[in-house]
Amino acid sequence: MSESAPFTEEAAPEGGFRARHALLKRLADVVSLPTSRINAFERAVTGDLLVEMLRLAGPEDRRRVAQRLAPLAEIPNALARMLLRDEPGIAGLLIEQCASLSDADLVACARDTGPEHRFLMASRRSLSEVVTETLLSFGESHVIEAVLRNTTARLCQTAVEGVVSLSRREPQLCGYVLKRPELRPSGAYVMFWWCGPEDRRTILQRFAVSREVMQEVAEDVFAMAAAENWQDPVSRKALQFIERRQRNRAAIAKSPYGGLEQAVAAAAAGGLNREVATEIAYLSGIKPITGAKILGDPGGEPLAILCKATGLGKSDLQNLWRSMRRPETAEDGSVHPAWQRVQITYEMLAVDRAQTVLRYWNWSLSSALTPALLRAIREGEDEGMDDYSAPERAAMLALAENFGR
Repeated sequence: MSESAPFTEEAAPEGGFRARHALLKRLADVVSLPTSRINAFERAVTGDLLVEMLRLAGPEDRRRVAQRLAPLAEIPNALARMLLRDEPGIAGLLIEQCASLSDADLVACARDTGPEHRFLMASRRSLSEVVTETLLSFGESHVIEAVLRNTTARLCQTAVEGVVSLSRREPQLCGYVLKRPELRPSGAYVMFWWCGPEDRRTILQRFAVSREVMQEVAEDVFAMAAAENWQDPVSRKALQFIERRQRNRAAIAKSPYGGLEQAVAAAAAGGLNREVATEIAYLSGIKPITGAKILGDPGGEPLAILCKATGLGKSDLQNLWRSMRRPETAEDGSVHPAWQRVQITYEMLAVDRAQTVLRYWNWSLSSALTPALLRAIREGEDEGMDDYSAPERAAMLALAENFGR
């Protein structure tokens, strides 16, 4: 932003009105006086007079007044409100420099002005949750990106969830969202489905957490639940998320394949059809819809997570990859980048952490699928997202493309 000339009475006056220029300068000086020299009422009256003069003054005079007032610890409200709604080159002096502006001032400015003002505001230091939520609510990508890049800004969870949702349509935001300290694993896990390879790697490195502490505190609760014959659906669902065992023993006992490895081998030999895919999902302890999402992912990394979480070896991973008719080598004979990425993902994850990701996916993509939610997914119902729980919102986002919009 270009600097205007110093606000002095000797400066060349705009339009030749030296009296106007001198009076504007002196009234701005009065407003700038410390509280020991002027009381609040005198400052307010002076500010009102200054506002009336500035309504008829040119942009250079308004810019000089804004520059003079920006460092003040207190600015008359009417004066601040007027200058904040001025053209961006003038309003920006206060937006960027004036520490005395309240959240109410900034929120009102964001609502009453345009994208240029909001973009300037997005880089202001120490933005509160109230202000950032207002800025993000307009859905302007360049403003949202600027807010996310502002390391001194604070975001509430509602705003973070909104940006996570938006990142599905605006993938360039993913990297910035992942750097925010307010992002929680639930948001990162659902973003995984539309993130690029590097962002997926970041998610697994940062958010694939262990369940060791939960397992320690709940160790004796498993016996309690078993004694109650697992009749309580609330504790049963939570314990299924916490427990160390991933594979479904009941499904293994009934499976025609005899086990998960055998089902994967059958898929590699005869191709992956719906029947085998459904069986692999059940044997892995996940619902078929979760398995379909994993097996249908174009990047392939979820496949590595599934194999690691269920204890499948590298050869099983390769068999599953081949069953999907995915390439292992590039045209020049080197390892295909996608297959190499899948192998790296498999190697980098511990079993417990892979299980955390897989179980959250299964929790959010299957147990949350009520009839109302399925209808919302099909209809692209974004407006009522606040009415749904965290796993329901995750399911709506992750499965939207599968149901068509």
